[in-house]
Amino acid sequence: MIVGCPRETKNHEYRVGLTPAGVAQIVGAGGTAIVEANAGARVGFADADYIKAGARIAATPAEVYGTADMIVKVKELQPAEFALTHPGQILFGYHHFAPEPRLLQAMLDAGVSCIAYETVSDADGGLPLLAPMSCIAGRLAPQVGAWALQMANGGSGVLLGGVPAPNLVAPAKVVVIGAGSVGANATQIAVGMGAAVTLFDRSRARLADLAEYHRGRIATAVAEPEALARSIAGADLVIGAVLVPGKSAPHLIDRALLRRMRPGSVLVDVAIDQGGVSETSRPTSHTEPLYVEEGIVHYCVTNMPAAVARTATLALTQATLPHVLALVGRGLAAACTANPHLAAGLQTHRGGVCHRALAEDSGRPFVAAAFD
Repeated sequence: MIVGCPRETKNHEYRVGLTPAGVAQIVGAGGTAIVEANAGARVGFADADYIKAGARIAATPAEVYGTADMIVKVKELQPAEFALTHPGQILFGYHHFAPEPRLLQAMLDAGVSCIAYETVSDADGGLPLLAPMSCIAGRLAPQVGAWALQMANGGSGVLLGGVPAPNLVAPAKVVVIGAGSVGANATQIAVGMGAAVTLFDRSRARLADLAEYHRGRIATAVAEPEALARSIAGADLVIGAVLVPGKSAPHLIDRALLRRMRPGSVLVDVAIDQGGVSETSRPTSHTEPLYVEEGIVHYCVTNMPAAVARTATLALTQATLPHVLALVGRGLAAACTANPHLAAGLQTHRGGVCHRALAEDSGRPFVAAAFD
């Protein structure tokens, strides 16, 4: 199998789908690797490193896509890349189809088999290819929230940790919605920064575990609408960390609730990849990360981990490479048949939607993947 790794084109996206070490393993497994020139340059992987590992360097993305049986990348295809794919090609990366109907239609029309990192599962019911980026995004969320609260960014001028005695000023009130990987990591960092944190989730057991871990340093509450609205209204920083695998995030915050918040408070919507938790959330970029709506500063960057791209690349490729090698060694049909957790990531195949949650969310018929 020929594995292609293009350079990412999303705004300020410096992560790369394969490291030179990963290329060496692909070549060692009998595969061929073709990497676009400068694909890993910004995170410290020169073309010479890939060549030494056994890759061929391609001058253009068209050469990578046109040659490869499988594309391994990080973020969803950008419009300029849609036409580069070809029928029967495997596309392995984050896709986030639910809020992007144009992208989904393009992949269906192209007949591409799209395996989404965000829905590949494991034996424990987790999402192991999403988890490392969720961890990073969660850890970044309080940092960018603290930055957005600064007056120069339109924020209310609140310091996350407050001021200790004798000149006592209370810390910022932070509300984290969702206690999964993003929410747990956001809570840990916000607590470490000295904020007063309230964590919401639907799972009492999950909240109990995290409350015990933090030993009384956080407040927890079941995500019941009235209690959630009351906490959000009084928050300085709200972090949206809700995930419904393969589906759009639920809108838990409406305009009326935002108007109840103090002007200059901040919403960091990590769920923006799946549409966001607020009706006012819309995707932003690292170039222009912030906007103000209803008096609230919104940070809705859809590729947050790209801000720490080297760390993110190393974490992501550790998780993805075993599946890449399985696909190289077995092919799509045999790899998905042998591993139902990899098969759970298959979202489009031969022009049909073969992931039930995506089919439901996109209003398209579910078509079970057929291999012959």
